[in-house]
Amino acid sequence: MSQQAAAGLPTNLIVFERGWLSSNNILFVGADETALVDTGYATHAEQTLALVKSALGARPLDRILNTHLHSDHCGGNAALQQRYPALQTNIPPGEAALVERWDERGLSFLATGQICPQFQFTGLLQPGTECVLGDKSWQVHSAPGHDPHSIILFEPVSRTLISADALWENGFGIAFPELAGEPSFEDVAATLDRIEALAPLQVIPGHGRVFNDVGNALATARRRLDGLQRDPVKHARHAIKVLMKFKLLEVQSIAVDDWEAWLRGASYLEVVRSRFFSDQELRQLADDILAELVMAGAAAVDASGIRNI
Repeated sequence: MSQQAAAGLPTNLIVFERGWLSSNNILFVGADETALVDTGYATHAEQTLALVKSALGARPLDRILNTHLHSDHCGGNAALQQRYPALQTNIPPGEAALVERWDERGLSFLATGQICPQFQFTGLLQPGTECVLGDKSWQVHSAPGHDPHSIILFEPVSRTLISADALWENGFGIAFPELAGEPSFEDVAATLDRIEALAPLQVIPGHGRVFNDVGNALATARRRLDGLQRDPVKHARHAIKVLMKFKLLEVQSIAVDDWEAWLRGASYLEVVRSRFFSDQELRQLADDILAELVMAGAAAVDASGIRNI
């Protein structure tokens, strides 16, 4: 992980660039309030706590904001809420009812076989509103596509965008609704258009380094989107590979029996298989994709089980 206070970014803002298991964290240190945008994955929660404490010292963390409720963006919420009892937590409105009753299936955590300890929220990030972070006013914009309820944050004076998984330097996050039969490629395109209209000078993505060549990133994202629209099966296979790699990043090593139990329990994998690979059993499909990860040097298989590389 690395800590960034990059040139051109607003003052009172620190970016904690994390590995791919956890989203990047953006810490704001204002005169009256401190805030953290996105909290990483559950198994990295102690690292998240340490990063925040190191930067804030004796000051408490006052607020969490989640761009969307995927486990790698909100998995540290519970640990931070426990550490800072007065903490306020703001989430996008689309899944508020699911969080309120803690519906893990509706929130995707069970379906993807991922971990997210239960947390509460105290407020909503309504698109079309503004919020003060680091003593500056940030606009809240809807950004569906990767997740139908995702938001992005934009500071118009410095023209800084917190893009979550709507735009990375070399692409964007998987269009998960598309894989479950809910068309979302058009939403991805509309969100890219919205980002272009905002004309940011620098982007803090959900994963990867802060970048300034926004035009090139948008062009790359649109080329990728065009390819996925022409070959949705490729998109589906990539999604399964990403979920498998994410699990390996989480556990680092896993016995074969436990791996097979995870495959059976992560019902989202079966949803994707049945829609796009109906002529293959899930076990065979997963074995084929695991072999691709091994060939790419991203995993290893031996007598003890499966390891992340």
